[in-house]
Amino acid sequence: MAQDVEPRARPGWMLLGPAFVAAIAYVDPGNVAANVSAGAQFGFLLVWVIVVANLMACLVQYLSAKLGLVTGHSLPEAVAARMGRPSRLAYWVQAELVAMATDLAEVVGGAIALYLLFDLPLLLGGVITGAVSLGLLVVKDRRGQRMFEHVITGLLLIIAVGFLTSLVAAPPPLADTAAGLVPRFGGTESVLLAAAMLGATVMPHAVYLHSGLARDRHGHPAPGLPRRRLLRATRWDVGVAMLIAGAVNLAMLLVAATNLQGMTNTDSIEGAYDAVQGTLGHTVALLFAIGLLASGLASSSVGAYAGAMIMQGLLRKSVPLLARRLITLLPALVVLAIGIDPSRALVLSQVVLSFGIPFALIPLIRITADSGLMGADVNHRVTTALGWIVAGLITLLNVVLIYLTFAS
Repeated sequence: MAQDVEPRARPGWMLLGPAFVAAIAYVDPGNVAANVSAGAQFGFLLVWVIVVANLMACLVQYLSAKLGLVTGHSLPEAVAARMGRPSRLAYWVQAELVAMATDLAEVVGGAIALYLLFDLPLLLGGVITGAVSLGLLVVKDRRGQRMFEHVITGLLLIIAVGFLTSLVAAPPPLADTAAGLVPRFGGTESVLLAAAMLGATVMPHAVYLHSGLARDRHGHPAPGLPRRRLLRATRWDVGVAMLIAGAVNLAMLLVAATNLQGMTNTDSIEGAYDAVQGTLGHTVALLFAIGLLASGLASSSVGAYAGAMIMQGLLRKSVPLLARRLITLLPALVVLAIGIDPSRALVLSQVVLSFGIPFALIPLIRITADSGLMGADVNHRVTTALGWIVAGLITLLNVVLIYLTFAS
């Protein structure tokens, strides 16, 4: 009876929050690099990729949250329960590589933002980004998930203001934007960028993470009214969070397509910043850099949080916070130290992420379609069919990407 009363006594808006943490993964610096590159190089051609990817993300994130609420397990825990030790370790290796690619994008993005704002060396900026993200995780450990959600949601709003301001300052042509909704490509490079945009939007670590976020925030409600109400609130949570993330991603591409297309040196975030400053003014460029910094700091902490959940679920071991942070931070610092072009590294990291998506999606769809495990909350057949279509499209895009890359 207590479970029936407690959710009823709380306003629906108080049940929101976990999806806003997961949504940070959808507006990380990798998105900035991929979306700005796509808009600057191909104009409005790939608008449809952002729209389709965001719709996919809504479905995927809801299924992940539902898995956590209904089963009481995170996705990594549910996957580990179905595997033997060798398979579980192999699965963890690919998930860890995905986590490293995620951290690469986020730490490098934060370093670039600090360089733009304060002219700090990239390596020092990467160290600062890693340290601040560790501090945000300490807030989560000591003050609880609700406080962590509040901090991350605040950073999400800063990100939204930072990038949407550019769109308001120079609205894109509606006809060109509408034309970009027609699915098509413009050569191998456009497929590479589409895969990067997809990897930056439907991110594997966010799929793993949301199941644990929802479970940790709301517990494991019994079947019936409490669970139905939480699932309904979760749909709203995911819808609103993904709407904000989708608007930010679309703004990035539209601003680049409107203001940067045809300009030289816009294939990097630094070049895009200079171009925005030259065309839209110092204030808009400053907000762009602040949004990028907030994105790097927030997404780095969320990525490390996801990495800890993945490791604990698959290896069944709890790793100290500092060690967990260093595991995925070090490769990003190496990239900054040896001088690899940071913007190109960001785009390629998103391609790596897109290859990791099927490993997260396929188990998610199979488990949430298992009536023995999910009971009355098992996926509807249409939902399962849509899930398989999403997984199939992403896998097909990756196969085409490999073929075009090696054939060219």
